[in-house]
Parts: sequence; structure tokens; C-alpha cells
Amino acid sequence: MRIPYIPEDAPFSGDQRAWLSGFLAGLHSRQAMGLAAPVAAPAPDARPATVLHLLYGTQTGNAEALAEDAAKQARAMGFDAKVKPMDEVGMDALAAMRRVILVCSTYGEGEMPDNAQLFWEALSATTAPRLEEMQFAVLALGDTGYDGFCRAGKLLDTRLEQLGAKRLAARIDCDLDFEAPAGEWLAATLPLASDSGAVAPAQAPAAVSEKSGFSRKNPFPARIAVNRLLSGKGSAKEIRHYEFDLAGSGLAYEAGDALGVMPRNDPALVAQLLAQLGATPETLVAGHDRPLGQLLAEGFEIVTPGRDLIAAVEARAGHDELSHVLHNGDREALDAWLWGRDTLDLLRLLPPGGIDAGSFMGLVKPLQHRAYSISSSPKAHPGAVHLTVASVRYESHGRAHGGVCSTFLADRAGESAGIFVSPNRGFRLPADDAAPVIMVGPGTGIAPFRAFLEERQARGATGRNWLFFGDQHRATDFIYDDELSGMSRSGLLTRLDLAFSRDQAAKVYVQTRMRENGKALFAWLEEGGHFYVCGDASRMARDVDGALHEIIATHAGLTPEAATEYVNGLKREKRYLRDVY
Repeated sequence: MRIPYIPEDAPFSGDQRAWLSGFLAGLHSRQAMGLAAPVAAPAPDARPATVLHLLYGTQTGNAEALAEDAAKQARAMGFDAKVKPMDEVGMDALAAMRRVILVCSTYGEGEMPDNAQLFWEALSATTAPRLEEMQFAVLALGDTGYDGFCRAGKLLDTRLEQLGAKRLAARIDCDLDFEAPAGEWLAATLPLASDSGAVAPAQAPAAVSEKSGFSRKNPFPARIAVNRLLSGKGSAKEIRHYEFDLAGSGLAYEAGDALGVMPRNDPALVAQLLAQLGATPETLVAGHDRPLGQLLAEGFEIVTPGRDLIAAVEARAGHDELSHVLHNGDREALDAWLWGRDTLDLLRLLPPGGIDAGSFMGLVKPLQHRAYSISSSPKAHPGAVHLTVASVRYESHGRAHGGVCSTFLADRAGESAGIFVSPNRGFRLPADDAAPVIMVGPGTGIAPFRAFLEERQARGATGRNWLFFGDQHRATDFIYDDELSGMSRSGLLTRLDLAFSRDQAAKVYVQTRMRENGKALFAWLEEGGHFYVCGDASRMARDVDGALHEIIATHAGLTPEAATEYVNGLKREKRYLRDVY
């Protein structure tokens, strides 16, 4: 460091000169010892980095992973990139943002993800701020198998425009194979967000992060160490417990995460489809590098028909009922007609060979992984990961049907299956081990809560734990009975409330037990409790949410509107979390 020269006639007082001399002497001493760091002069034309906000709404973690990867790419280009879930962004903070990229998935029939719902309610309200100073772009994720394809992203895109914001780029709507188009869109869009246009060249397209190198495009072939039936003889369900060996994978997970499993299609169904198409396993289809039998077995969805296939069959079949429900605009009527029918059932409305293999392959989508809530804690089971899966089997239209992945695991996976971890950072235990935890998980919805209880036990958490569990019959459907009873005896489970709906004349569900214990449940919330739900989104989770609102209104003496605000407060504090599907 260069020590400045101070002239003798500089206008300092005696005390000031003595202090300054001592200070400079100290600097000389530090420089001599190599401790004084050089002070770099700022570049004459240096400009502050453009702040780029990446906001995400996610249900299963894909949108979050894309936002994080986009932020890494943006930082490498010179941006000051900031990533946040939408539910952590208030309207005042949003109004102050100038460059924003929103990454949002759609789940269910066109619904906002849980961690975007409050943001959307505020954004769509009449009190939302004007956003004329904002430039934005929307990356939407969805599934073309649903009528509400990318609806959440479309709503956000339209509303921001209504509030005066200007688009950096046109919205992109991505289907299930989103990595490549999303990466290309980000590479083209990120440079447009710079204030000055001076950014580094765009990097390689973003991809969902996976530290181990294993992902949905490259799953790890894990050994299936355990495949055990949990449900009892005579049960209407077939629920199984699976344990996968992670040795050599580098895969790591946390309680609350999901596991992706890559299935293979049923060979019997493949053979029937080939016959219906008038083809053989060796048939070659233009545009594909594998024979048709292999494509149908490993590459494409051949159970649930997509909208394009339904429309193509209807155009060829001359089937009055299908034509009526398809064209009358009644989605519920179409869903009711399709209930229990798969792709083969649909093709059988045509004569054999009524649609050729090439046309058929242009109407089906790539085979996708299935995500299951992990039912183990890595602290309790190092080197392994557990799943709790209900095998889907039913008879319909004169033949047996089965779930693609659930029957693959139960019957055909054999010794191994391709897996990868899908982080779910929006479904985590509280950081405070003393906080009370309330868990509602009927049926296989118990999976993440088995993991939570194992995790709390391994961490030595002192907080109380309350589980609501139920199914049809206690004698045949009380899965993990021994484990849960043991946790109750040890005190790990402070409360265990059971609801077996078919064991008495009047059906009893988990929400019934919640209402019966409403006073205590509200007290736990008032004492800082965290409330979790896992399971079916369309019925159970909706009924549980309704019960929660009623309990709070009743025991807090609130109006329905005030109870809703109380629940919204729990959501904002990350004390009401859901893992629903």
C-alpha cells in the first residue's frame, strides 16, 4: 500500500497531527509485515450489475430447480441474480423490481402451486400495484395431458401485462420434457434483461441440478433390496414397502423429498397394442432409431391416452358417444366416458390396423417418471431410500388394467429400477426441533410422515408430534401398525388419531378426527405448531383444508374471513405445508 506524504504546513491541530502520525506509523508497520492489503481503484467505467429477480412457483420442485439453475447462468453472465419463491414476495417488493423472470408450474386441473397461491391472490386483487417500470418474462411448466396446460403461467403472464409491466420475451409453455426448450429460452432471454446490454455470452442451456450426476434423464439403476406387502389379506388395496440400495450412486436426500422412478410398460399391453396396430416388435417407424416393440416398452406412454390421440381416434371411429362427449364442451362428461379406459380400449374402437404405427407414434408422448414421497429418513437408513406405494389394479371393459409404475415395481422391476431424487424444499420439518408438528396423512399419505418421525427421532427433537392416519379397515389397512404403535409407546408420537372409514356404519375420516379434537389442534397451532398434509389433492386435502378453517373459526372465535387470514398467515410463515397430488 502506498502511504501518502503529509506536508509540514498541512492545516492540522497538534492533537490531530499526533493522531495522524500514529495512524500512519501503524500503516507502515502493517505494510512491513505484509498485512496491509492493496486498495484497488475502481474502474473508471464500472457499472453496478443488473439485478435480476427469479421468482418461482412449484409443487414438486421442477420450477425451483430451473430458477436456481437460471440464476447460476445469470450470475456467470454478470447479473446480480436473486431467487425467491413467490409466496415470499409481497406486492410492495414486487413493485420495486425492474427485471423479473417468473418460473411457474401448474398442477391438478390448472391450479396454482401451493407456494404461488397467496402471491397470485394478491396480484389478481384490485389493490395490486401498477408495474409500469417492470420488464418480465414467464417460463411456464405443465402437462398437455390436462386441459389446464400451463394455466398458472398464462394467468401470471396476462396479469402482469394488465398491471403495466412490459415483456422481455414472449412466454414459453413447456410440456413434461421441459429441459431443452426451457434451457434454450433462458439462453435467449437472459441477455435481454441487462440494463446496458453488456453481459457475458450466454452459457449452455440450464438443466435441473443434480449433484450426483443422476437425474430423470439419467436415472441411477438402484438395487431393490426389499419389496414387501404392507396391506393385509382381504384388503381392497395393495400397498407395498420398497427399499432401494443407494450404494455407489452419490444420491442424497432429505426427509420431505420425493423419489423419481423410471418405469417400463407392461409387455402384455405392448403385445396387444402391436396386434391392434397391425405391427410387429421389429417394425421400424420413421424418425425413430429403435424398433417399435422397444419404443412401446421403454419410450412412450401407452396407458393414458392424450388429447391428440383421443381426437384422432374420434375422427376415424364414427363412435357417436365419443363424438358427443368430445364435442359438447363438457369436460366432466368426457372424463366420465374415459374413466377406466386406456389407450388400447380407445384403439379398439377402430378395426385392427385402423391407425398405422407411424401415425400412432406421432400421437403419444414420451414415457415419464413417477414421483413418490420418500418414506424414510437418511439418518435412520443411511445408504438406502424407502417408498410406500399403492399398486393400481382394476378390471374394466373386459380386461385387467394396471398402473404403469406401481405394477412395474410390484411385478416386473425384479432386482433394480432407475431412480433419482427430486428435492422438495417446500415440504420440510421446522428448523426448530422444539416446535410441535401436526401431520395428516391417510393411506400412502403417511409416507413422508414416517420419514419425518424417523428424522425427529434421529435428531433428538423435543417437539411434540401428532399424526392423523386412516384408511378403510383397521384389520387390513393399518400399514406400519407395529412401527406407529412403537412410536406411541416410546413417546415419539405424542398423539396418534386413527380414522378407519368402513369399520362402522357412519364413515369416519381424518377430517372427522380433526374436528373431534379441534380445541387441542388449535392450541397446538397457537403454541407454534406446524401443520402438514399429504395425499390426494382433489378430495382429502380439500376436505382437510375445510376442516382446518372450521376449527380455527370455532376455537378462535373468528369469522370465516378472519379464519382464512389466520390460515394464510400459517402459509406465509411456512407452518402449513402440503405434499399433494
